[in-house]
Amino acid sequence: MAERLPDPAPRDLHRRIPGDGGLRERGPVLQVLRDAVRAAASGRGAAALVTGEAGIGKTSVVRALRAGLDHSVRVLAGACDDLLSPRALGPLREAVSGTAGTRGTGPLAAALAGDEPDAVPGAAVAELAVWRPTVLMVEDLHWADDATLDVLAHVARRLTDLPALLVLTYRDEEVPPAHPLRRVLGALTAATVHRLALRPLSPAAVDGLAAGSGRDSTALHMLTGGNPFYVTEALAAPGVTVPATVADAVLARVGRLDPACRAAVEQLSVVPNAVELGLARRLLGDRFDVLAPAEEQGVLQVRADGLAFRHELARRAVEQGMPALHRRALHAHVVEALVGAEPRDLPRLVHHAVQAGDVATVLAHAPVAGREAAAAGSHRQALALLEVALRHADRLPGAERARLHDDHAWELHNAHRHEEAVAESERAVALFATIGEPIALAAAQVRLSRHRYMTGDTDGAEEAAAAALRTVTPLRSPDALASAATNRGALLALGGHPAARGAMREAHALARRAGRFDLVALCLNYESIAETDVEVDRRIGLLRASIELAVRHGADEAVARGYTNLAEMLYRYARFPELEEVLDDGLAFTDAHTLPSHAYNLEVHRLLLALRRGEWTTAEAGLEALVDQADDPGMLAGHSRPPYGRLLARRGVAGAGQLLALAWERAVRQRSLLGLAYAGTALVEYAWLADRPDLAETVLEGWAPHAARPSAEPVHAELLRYAARAGQAVAAFRGCPEPWAAGLRGDWQAAARGWERLGDPYECALELAESGDPEPTLDALRTLDDLGAHAAVRQVRRRLRELGVTRIPRRPTAGTRAHPAGLTRRQADVLALLADGLTNAEIADRLVLSVRTVDTHVAAILDRLGVRTRREAAAVARALDGESR
Repeated sequence: MAERLPDPAPRDLHRRIPGDGGLRERGPVLQVLRDAVRAAASGRGAAALVTGEAGIGKTSVVRALRAGLDHSVRVLAGACDDLLSPRALGPLREAVSGTAGTRGTGPLAAALAGDEPDAVPGAAVAELAVWRPTVLMVEDLHWADDATLDVLAHVARRLTDLPALLVLTYRDEEVPPAHPLRRVLGALTAATVHRLALRPLSPAAVDGLAAGSGRDSTALHMLTGGNPFYVTEALAAPGVTVPATVADAVLARVGRLDPACRAAVEQLSVVPNAVELGLARRLLGDRFDVLAPAEEQGVLQVRADGLAFRHELARRAVEQGMPALHRRALHAHVVEALVGAEPRDLPRLVHHAVQAGDVATVLAHAPVAGREAAAAGSHRQALALLEVALRHADRLPGAERARLHDDHAWELHNAHRHEEAVAESERAVALFATIGEPIALAAAQVRLSRHRYMTGDTDGAEEAAAAALRTVTPLRSPDALASAATNRGALLALGGHPAARGAMREAHALARRAGRFDLVALCLNYESIAETDVEVDRRIGLLRASIELAVRHGADEAVARGYTNLAEMLYRYARFPELEEVLDDGLAFTDAHTLPSHAYNLEVHRLLLALRRGEWTTAEAGLEALVDQADDPGMLAGHSRPPYGRLLARRGVAGAGQLLALAWERAVRQRSLLGLAYAGTALVEYAWLADRPDLAETVLEGWAPHAARPSAEPVHAELLRYAARAGQAVAAFRGCPEPWAAGLRGDWQAAARGWERLGDPYECALELAESGDPEPTLDALRTLDDLGAHAAVRQVRRRLRELGVTRIPRRPTAGTRAHPAGLTRRQADVLALLADGLTNAEIADRLVLSVRTVDTHVAAILDRLGVRTRREAAAVARALDGESR
């Protein structure tokens, strides 16, 4: 880490600049930003989101802020490029370029210079802690690459504890709900966030700008809508008539340049954002000096990072104003200038090659650029680059074409386009089979098995895995053999195959002989579910050993897989305190290493834990977000949809049964113990709540072939307990875990005590309701009412009537619940401490919770109260407190 510099005195943070720095009607926005810089200097990190349409003045505001900051404020600034596929981490590279000084290279610059993308998120946090305060500005985030967004999300979750201000600009109309930028915005829950939506200029401001121009300011405002860039371009255009569009205004200004200058401007217009001076000289040669009139007339600006148009709208207007053939020729000239240039920027080269129709350059560089983007974590950009190359894949040699399809399939998998990934992977396998490359063929078959498994096609996955093993068995490749054997063994274990135990042991031995400790870690992982007649502590020990070994050998994916399987095991066996610790560690790891599928699984289990603890509002909001997300999670939907449907069934929401029946059908086809567990227990509970004993019988029949699988006993016990409630004649089995066993043998008191110790109010209430005694049953009714378990409430009310209770308490209304805003008790505790000004970390310490759990509570509270900020939530809390006195 770079040396910590002394904190500057906060009084010198800003230069004295009048008003709003020459900008119209932006003074309040600039004041908020300046105050946020002062807060960062005091150690209170925050984010500022400067949003608005193109031309509204986002860049002008950011530049005005920067111009007014004192030298004691460190500014790191970068912008995203409007390219076909922007360079991975491009804005961050730009932000730290030239930051090395007498103290050496900073942590972020060092990480970016190395070949370890996993180190970049942590280095970004360290960079922002080096100097107090630091302002990190990233413009045009709607164009950002995935890796940049992942790093910013990582920073956002830690911003509260940093002496930094994160200033992000983007066009909100270009950020729909499914846009990856939403990950960053969602990560800002715990931080102070200043949302600065820039508005169009008022008629008065336009009138002031138009003064002395001879233009009708009213007509100018009506036509431009008060867009500052459009207004200034219209005023700069010749004549007295207001141009009808921004493009007309820009082209009118450019039209006044002499032919040589205009031609040079047109050449620069095909390059998005700033054109470095070196590239500009290579493009223009002797014509470089003819650009002076363009600078004088405000068409171009000379900046530290090169030559740039006043706005991206202006550049686009010039570019689109030229005939298509002329644009292609200019792009071809850029390709010539970029080939061989250092430092190389392959995504930029590919962008111009595509626009120039230069297929040879596309095929030479797009696959390499795609693989580099993937390695850096920019998977959307990798997908775009590989797809550009695939348009001309028929021109590639067989091996390269097969590899391109294989890589494309993997990026489709990362994009959660699983059915397409299967089709592409099958093409790759077919091509590798025809060219006689068995090692590559086996690797492709292994990946095909994974793609098929993600679609729920377990049979197809096992078929591909077996084919891979047959391919490599005759070869003298210990590495390939170990890989294929491990993959097949894992699939057999997941599918509950009787041969799984032997297959995993054999794979383990092969992996050790090959020196593949990443595979050894995976073998330990899946042995935990393949071994028979093993105590749960032994299974958990194998998983912890898997994680430890994978960490030691830098096998990130194996580490994440270890965390997910350990979380599943701990949840299944009700080891809830241990589970919370594993979830915190696992989510931190998957966040830092950008492993979204594993993060999805861990997030499901975090929400399942919340559900067990009676925090239904938190669980419902989180599960709904996972179920409703635009991406298709493939078989991972079998983890999130059943718990969500189960919660809806408990709430008495119509349609829950259909959702659960579909989830059960899919789980039976896939044979995954986890899918069967979550869908089966959910559907059998619905069978009880909905008075559908036939459904309970169906689930028990479908579950029967899996009941004896290793580590299935807690699932079996839960299924039997709810089946008993649904009227099925079942009993506890040998080794049936508590508290399920107590409930099955009719010992409601022991069962209720057991669930109370585990902190599950719902299960505790259901056991109390089995007492046959009015008083415990009334206690159960109150708990279920408080949870909002409407379907179970109906069952318990019926039971009370059967017990002869004539005065059954009415269901509490919203005005008489324990909390007037409908929060759970835990959320009410969090809100009270939030209103006292405590940070999430301080709340976590006070309530003995993890910070991530508090983050989730705060997000649920904001949503429940219908507010956007902590300050607004605190105001609501004070108002509610006043009403209760």
